[in-house]
Amino acid sequence: MTNQVAHPMVKLQRKVASLLASNVLKADDQLWKIAFLLGDKWPHWKEELQDFGFSMQDTIAELSAVESWDDE
Repeated sequence: MTNQVAHPMVKLQRKVASLLASNVLKADDQLWKIAFLLGDKWPHWKEELQDFGFSMQDTIAELSAVESWDDE
């Protein structure tokens, strides 16, 4: 059995999925709305999202749709 560590972006996706499930966020909300929920951690996540080509005007649904995070 191999233990794989989840990519940090997978962890963010899971958190966002939880917020969607609890109706705190909506799929058509823009990514910048996450800032209100992540507080001090937002600058880090914003940079990560931008490194993967996201803009803060992209929707939560676009983040949720990513199936694989490749750092290359």
